[in-house]
Amino acid sequence: MGANFALFFAFYVLTPLLPLYLSEHFGATKDVIGLVLSGYTITALLFRPFSGYFVDSFPRKTVLMVCFAAFSIFFAGYLAASTLLLFTVVRTLHGGPFGALTVANSTVAIDVLPSSRRTEGIGYYGLSNNLAMAIAPTIGIFIYRWTHSFELLFWIALIVACLGWAIDATVRVPMKEIQRNKSKLSLDRFFLVRGWLLGLNMVAFGFCFGVLSNYLAIYGKEHLGITGGTGAYFMLCSIGLMLSRLQGSCALRQGRLTHNAGTGMCISLVGYTLFILMPTLHSLSILNSQFSIINSQFSITLGYYGSALLIGLGNGHMWPAFQNMTINVAHNNQRGTANSTILISWDIGMGLGILLGGIVAEHLGYSAAFWTVALVNAFGVSLYFLATKSFFLRRNLNAAVH
Repeated sequence: MGANFALFFAFYVLTPLLPLYLSEHFGATKDVIGLVLSGYTITALLFRPFSGYFVDSFPRKTVLMVCFAAFSIFFAGYLAASTLLLFTVVRTLHGGPFGALTVANSTVAIDVLPSSRRTEGIGYYGLSNNLAMAIAPTIGIFIYRWTHSFELLFWIALIVACLGWAIDATVRVPMKEIQRNKSKLSLDRFFLVRGWLLGLNMVAFGFCFGVLSNYLAIYGKEHLGITGGTGAYFMLCSIGLMLSRLQGSCALRQGRLTHNAGTGMCISLVGYTLFILMPTLHSLSILNSQFSIINSQFSITLGYYGSALLIGLGNGHMWPAFQNMTINVAHNNQRGTANSTILISWDIGMGLGILLGGIVAEHLGYSAAFWTVALVNAFGVSLYFLATKSFFLRRNLNAAVH
């Protein structure tokens, strides 16, 4: 958990500020920003299937340490990138070790958990992601507003990533015999075909968070009149994530995965809709005169921060449920592949969200981009209740979960 916190802290301390960095430092347009930032996710996506295979086929501690070292070193590349092209190359290549590292770290976490508490433990393990998401953007934005130095932020990300590598070096992984699959190469060696619909469903939710996390700062500043609120937004989102993880641990302990997933995605849908609905209602002057006593900016701010809490609550229920469902449709020697599959799906969604979100924002505006988010999220919720839930129950290999 400590190493995972360092990994995601290094990632999230830069995430909300990179669009501003590209815009201010290189003069990049919205669609170019989307293209540059999506390269990271696309490369992570390409590495995920192979990382799952390597984690299942080679000593996991060794794979973990190599991936973490590569992930850390790439932060130095941001310091050296003096042109937009060079930054794009570094950022794109950095996605490779990130994609492999998240698979390796979560798979080793599963290995060190006692089997009797694995389902619950995965939920707690995810709290380290949430803590990083709560703290890192806030610290990053504060440091930027204080120093206006992106170079300092890159140094902080590099140092924290190196600390994560040092922490993971102390983890004792149970020695297990590596059972290499001697059968012919097949898609199921790299992507868990048994869980394909779970993955497709996760693409929709990844799309939504891809748009939100990368364009929140610019949207809030340019269209909502909220400056400096990105850190507070992520803080509230992460508080919701942590609360839902703690509250939902009882349901996970009881194996109620489909219940947690369904509850979470419905809460998230309300959150995403609220996020875009409040400023839209204001701009169209739909609010009744009886509410004139309420300052319009206050209503926008309320919807803005309220959506953060709801999205956090929803994702906190949904994420560990989907991860556990994917693991429970996989055989024991496919844990790495199962982990990489759910992360691949999230990356596809994130990449599409970053890329298409930038294109839509450039041609139709940020409001249209975020309405697309609400529609895609509604599609994901509908898909789950119409098909994915029954798909999982038919293929579930663990009778104790449902």
